[in-house]
Amino acid sequence: MAHDPSEFPVQAAPFDQRLKNFAGRVEGGQARVVAIGSSTTAGEGGIAPYPQRLLADLRIKFPNVGIEVINRGVGGEDAPLELKRFEHDVFDLNPDLVIWQVGTNSVWQADGPSFADTTKAIREGVEQLLGAERIDVILMDLQYVPAVLTPAKRQKADAMVEAISQIAYEKQVNVFRRFALMKAWHEVARISFDRLVDPGDDTRLHASDWTTDKMTWQLTDAIFAAANKAPHGT
Repeated sequence: MAHDPSEFPVQAAPFDQRLKNFAGRVEGGQARVVAIGSSTTAGEGGIAPYPQRLLADLRIKFPNVGIEVINRGVGGEDAPLELKRFEHDVFDLNPDLVIWQVGTNSVWQADGPSFADTTKAIREGVEQLLGAERIDVILMDLQYVPAVLTPAKRQKADAMVEAISQIAYEKQVNVFRRFALMKAWHEVARISFDRLVDPGDDTRLHASDWTTDKMTWQLTDAIFAAANKAPHGT
């Protein structure tokens, strides 16, 4: 009997770092997540965005915890503009965990921010978040979709994914490796782009309802595991 591709065991890579601040707040019964980014975060078309789904999924994983997920996505933005919003849209909200979905528009937009400006802003943003000493950080990299896989853009996409990974490694924060996950869905599980991409999006950039739902559950599982991960040395 053939496998149903939607149940194929392709999993996101687990997080390297424990989410100690988020875990501490969960233990206290209250936790707040801020999701900042572009259209993946803000929502596109009629598809419920991942932060809305994440709230429901986290409440299942942490049934006795008052969890908030605040959506601060703005479609079309990338790191330089998002960084300018940090004071009002991140720090003023006192989050325990920030998920920063970043990098796509720098690759996809013809007039988007440069690679150098984008990676500089990501680095500065992560440093600001860590400087608060009370916030855990997850970077979410690009979606693996036709819009960023054209001959003109694929090299830029790979370079951005690598740069985000390198910044996370240097700063010891987590990456939700969406690009690798969706690539495995496509190449290993043989899930077509027609299923991965929003059928109403002629740009072939935005994820489908199926992808958004599956991705959010994988993100939820990774957060749950990292929050319950034993600290080093114990």
